[in-house]
Amino acid sequence: MVRKEAHTHQPCVHHTNETHHSCVSLVPIFNHLEEEQMDEIMGTARSVSFKKGEIIYHAGDESDSLYIVNKGKVRIYRLSESGKEQLVRILNPGEYTGEYALFNESTHESYAEAIMNTSICMIRRTDLQHLLLKYPSISFKIITEFSKRLDQSETQTTRFATEKVETRIALFLAECLEDESNEFSLPMSKKDLASYLGTTPETISRKLADLEEQGLIKQKTHKRIEVLDLDGLLFV
Repeated sequence: MVRKEAHTHQPCVHHTNETHHSCVSLVPIFNHLEEEQMDEIMGTARSVSFKKGEIIYHAGDESDSLYIVNKGKVRIYRLSESGKEQLVRILNPGEYTGEYALFNESTHESYAEAIMNTSICMIRRTDLQHLLLKYPSISFKIITEFSKRLDQSETQTTRFATEKVETRIALFLAECLEDESNEFSLPMSKKDLASYLGTTPETISRKLADLEEQGLIKQKTHKRIEVLDLDGLLFV
């Protein structure tokens, strides 16, 4: 396995109740709890800061903690034997990784990298297992998240195997729409989007231009996109 080199800066560890509270209150698996229960979780968390480009963990490292994004963004990706990168997901504030550590001793299969200066709340496996036993509703929330991520992974794998690049891009754009709005900002760079969809940044730019020429979308800025014909986009 090709390993990506991490920056050598030492992450900054600091502890504040305010940081922990904002971190815990953002997370769907915790924010349904009572205030005193969240206070208990806060007491188990520690805050770690990473600079842009720093590796939070490598594939092969021991997986023994839950990593919650408090501020910033984190990219989760894998490397093939040849060193080709495959983006798995982008984590925003309130989202987390390392949940498999809750149930067994294992190692990370992916890499986690800070896209920008990022603050992470970490909770150790032993503390989490205690919380799961004490508050079963957390377990239910985690299982729900597992199910959602498995579904996303299966969808992505199926599209790689059966859909052409144009279709993968079009479906991704359609899924970025929220509520009644027909505009959105791409949630990641074109480089990361290319890695996520199994193509190249050049192909992403070319296919977006093609979709715009067909009257399906309008590129308003570098990352801002307006969908002009959703039905047409779904049948590219």
